[in-house]
Amino acid sequence: MTESVLVPMDDSTHAVHALEYAFETFPTADITVLHVVGVPSMMMGEATALALEDELETAAENYAEDVFTQAHSVAEQRDREISTVVGIGHPARNILKRAKNYDAIVLGAHGADRGRATRRFLIGNIAETVVKRAPTPVIVVR
Repeated sequence: MTESVLVPMDDSTHAVHALEYAFETFPTADITVLHVVGVPSMMMGEATALALEDELETAAENYAEDVFTQAHSVAEQRDREISTVVGIGHPARNILKRAKNYDAIVLGAHGADRGRATRRFLIGNIAETVVKRAPTPVIVVR
């Protein structure tokens, strides 16, 4: 029986679909939403801005606020509760680091970087890495 599910989220529609799927498929499970900030990029945008903050954890939580607000809204519509956690750094590494603490992972096929030239055809780079390396079952939602 699945008691705990990790749902990594960004601001993509696939991530919202993944959360909705987790609620439908695991009606009694504890759902934890993970948002990773400070994602490395070629232009160093968010990662650099976050590194310059005095209070790193507070800044990370502020960056995650919009995603968590959306996740709580989806949970409220289904009369469910979620817990939230902020990761800092690379999304796939953050997900994999936490994976052993959950019975399943439900994530979107493509994240907010879906428009990049490096995009995969069927699933994104982060989803592919998690599927290949996670020690727990992974469900990828489109």
